Amino acid sequence: MTIREDLEARERQFLAPQAACSADTRGRLRPEAEDDIRPAFQRDRDRIIHCKAFRRLKHKTQVFFSPAGDHYRTRLTHTLEVSQIARTIAKALHLNEELTEAVGLGHDLGHTPFGHWGERVLNKLVPGGFVHTAQSLRVVDVLERDGHGLNLTWEVRDGIARHSKGKSGSPTGGDDQARTLEGQLIRVSDLIAYVNHDTDDAIRAGLLVDDDLPRDAVALLGRSPSERIGRMVKDVIVTTKDAGLDHIRMSDETLAATLDLRAFLFRSVYENDLSTVEFRKAADILGGLWEKVRERAAEFLDRRTVEHEGVDAAARDFLAGMTDRFAVGLFEQLFIPKPWVDVPRGWQRD
Repeated sequence: MTIREDLEARERQFLAPQAACSADTRGRLRPEAEDDIRPAFQRDRDRIIHCKAFRRLKHKTQVFFSPAGDHYRTRLTHTLEVSQIARTIAKALHLNEELTEAVGLGHDLGHTPFGHWGERVLNKLVPGGFVHTAQSLRVVDVLERDGHGLNLTWEVRDGIARHSKGKSGSPTGGDDQARTLEGQLIRVSDLIAYVNHDTDDAIRAGLLVDDDLPRDAVALLGRSPSERIGRMVKDVIVTTKDAGLDHIRMSDETLAATLDLRAFLFRSVYENDLSTVEFRKAADILGGLWEKVRERAAEFLDRRTVEHEGVDAAARDFLAGMTDRFAVGLFEQLFIPKPWVDVPRGWQRD
């Protein structure tokens, strides 16, 4: 028995019957030999951590564009918080922690620069629209490893593709939820993470004070982010267990309070004029880059994508993959005139 087979046997012994076992994966897009040490989902987790798109998340906006302080969240720290919350729940429910972590770490790989404002801009620019969940799946299926993709398992890909619930969707239930409980965990953990850490960042930035938060939601969930996260996590665990692990659940009162916090954040932070003024500039940056890189496709865009899928698809991949600072730097290079300081001798006028 290999080390991997021993670990797979351990999964069958200790995981809940409803959990996804590594040995039972529906497989990969392209068949490949199994690893001697790592089960399939652990291998996927490692591939995501080591890919370039994951490293770029550290320079992509979560809420605040290029914040001056060191303690604001980025897309990378958001991803880590989602993964940590999801693993806590998965462990308590005896679900597959490595599948949960793989989906959590990969769920935002296709997110744009400049946060959700960047996604809105690309949605208007790209023919047919743009959704970061589809782009995250494209990153792992196609774009990584020089066009070969990461060749992840079906379960991880399904969780990545179905993690988003949008501005007003429910984080639990529905026909569009992931087919594994582990994948469903990421949708609810994503919401738990951002309604708390984005509130924390908004208070740090001076956009809010604690007393601005919805009183009923705070009374139920707690005054601090850690209190609220603890209450939400415990509620998911208890409610899902009590229902027999048919799908990931949250009690009606906790879900209502959580959605109340989300609606408050959209009104007071995400769509607040003071916090979005810089993102209007970001829209101009992405719009300018969209036109320029398509004009100069041979210089900037992937030749194979242009040949097989067209200039628009290649431009979408290029812009979505940018970090905030790369986008700003390229815009300055292409649109901002440089001062002419070193005039060659002989060019001076008499």
